[in-house]
Amino acid sequence: MVTHMRHTRSQTGTRRSHHALKSPTIMLCKDCGQPKGKHIMCANCGKYKGKVVVDIQKKIDKKHAKKQNKSK
Repeated sequence: MVTHMRHTRSQTGTRRSHHALKSPTIMLCKDCGQPKGKHIMCANCGKYKGKVVVDIQKKIDKKHAKKQNKSK
């Protein structure tokens, strides 16, 4: 590499100043009170903005039934 093409430490540091990782924003679910990510469905109750998006109990029952059928 030719010397005049090199970047100084300050130029490199300035470019990398935006590379820092940000901590994820965690809030509590309004319905069940469990921690969840912002703008993400609650994994505990399956609700997003107060509406049921995924029926968690139905998924658990289906998984349990599939497990029992497989063992037979």
